[in-house]
Amino acid sequence: MRSSTGATTPTSVTATSEPSAPAPGTAADRFAAARDRVHAWLPRGLAQILPATAIGFAAISSFTYAVDLTVLAVGFDVLELPYPVAVTVGYLVAFTLAFVLNRWLNFQSHGPVAGQTGRYVLTVAANYVLFILLLSSTLEATGVHFLAARLAAGACEAVFMYLMMRIVVFRQKRYA
Repeated sequence: MRSSTGATTPTSVTATSEPSAPAPGTAADRFAAARDRVHAWLPRGLAQILPATAIGFAAISSFTYAVDLTVLAVGFDVLELPYPVAVTVGYLVAFTLAFVLNRWLNFQSHGPVAGQTGRYVLTVAANYVLFILLLSSTLEATGVHFLAARLAAGACEAVFMYLMMRIVVFRQKRYA
């Protein structure tokens, strides 16, 4: 704020009970703006049923999935780890990164991190058993190339994880 002399003076800040939006120019703000621009390009009917956070989730998941596959390939092909071990290491690295990035950039959650982490761990555990170990290991054991097996499991886990993150992990409290 400028005074009558032209000098800049600080403005007062009032505390509110609601979390404030990210400051313009923050990484979270820039991510949300890009996510929302992509969402605006969707056809009207699709944009009405697909939330903008699904676009953000897809972008973050694409990046963390590449990390997952890289760790898997290095573990399985280079380090010659057993397939389930290589899958597990890649999965743990990628999903830890996904939680941090989705909480910070996509859902911009200000809820209690302990509760969100607990719900996320349970979601990841269910996802891991159902899609990562059972589905990808079954496919690999039946002769599907290990990366193709992981890609197929990844398609299933993407839908499951987005729904769980939106509805359970980063759920928003609604007040009447």
